[in-house]
Amino acid sequence: MDVWKEMKRLHVEQVVFCQEEQDGLQAVIAIHSTTRGPALGGCRMWMYDSEDDAVLDAVRLARGMTYKAAVFGLPYGGGKAVIVGNPQTDKSAAKFRTLGRFIERLQGRYVTGVDLGTTVRDMDWIRLETAHVTDTTGTIMAAGDFTAEMTAYGVFLGMKASAYFLLGSGDLNGRTVAVQGLGKVGFLLCGMLRDAGANLVIADIDSSRVERAVKAYHAKAAAPDDIYGESCDIFAPCALGGVLNDVTIPQLRCKIVAGAANNQLLEEIRHGEELEKRGILYAPDYVLNAGGLIITACELQGLAQADMKRSVERVYGTLLQVFEIAQQEGLQTWQAANRLAEQNLLHP
Repeated sequence: MDVWKEMKRLHVEQVVFCQEEQDGLQAVIAIHSTTRGPALGGCRMWMYDSEDDAVLDAVRLARGMTYKAAVFGLPYGGGKAVIVGNPQTDKSAAKFRTLGRFIERLQGRYVTGVDLGTTVRDMDWIRLETAHVTDTTGTIMAAGDFTAEMTAYGVFLGMKASAYFLLGSGDLNGRTVAVQGLGKVGFLLCGMLRDAGANLVIADIDSSRVERAVKAYHAKAAAPDDIYGESCDIFAPCALGGVLNDVTIPQLRCKIVAGAANNQLLEEIRHGEELEKRGILYAPDYVLNAGGLIITACELQGLAQADMKRSVERVYGTLLQVFEIAQQEGLQTWQAANRLAEQNLLHP
């Protein structure tokens, strides 16, 4: 991969390669934009297949965080840190403290937090070296599953907005929702959907998660490769990105795609067009899954927990605004979301 070319394509401000042989740290920090303020974005740890994959993940996720903040008018930009390694076996205090020193050298341009493969303990280690970190012990964000709950809540509200726009009613009672991925966000989302009277079809590569959801929510289980073809009103990708592609889109039997996963469209233009041709309404992922970022911004501004939840409720109205822009201007929904975000970036 040509890193310079990719940075130019995505308008990335800065990419920092972090390496410390003694601690075994190999990491990338991507800062997409600081136009509206410091770049917010979590630190994830993952076994990437290649260095290119790690860099691409960092810059794409950082860009998504910028647009996520901008579409809601938050005074922050987007960034992301990725550590190459197995989160189950390769962690150490020294490794995260070293990353903390790299973050400190950025002098507040980037603020990190918990993400895929990292925990509150990891953020506590980073905090020993820098104040530019959230989700540490004692903060609201580190209390239980509040961050995941608010992310799931935003996705749930986005589903209701999507159903209202396309089907004429935001009531999910009796609707069938196929949820792909039962991590914290996916599992909590299932609970909200069940409480709303929705019928659930679920899939995850971890069979124990599937068993737990079947028992808790009386859900129907589907094989991971079969979930795309399940007949449903809403398909909810809540695992990894790139799941809407040449192989999966022809299988879809849904009216709406609305889920928590980042970067769901493998190729935005082409695969967005394919969904549109099939009459499937796509709810842009970074609008739906912004709950975690919204409450991070709220905590940095000193707001209380109740105010944080009310802030997440903006997802419903913002998504309807995106759909209306798409309809009025003849755009794909992801393009309409980008248009709204870019307007806010031009006028910080």
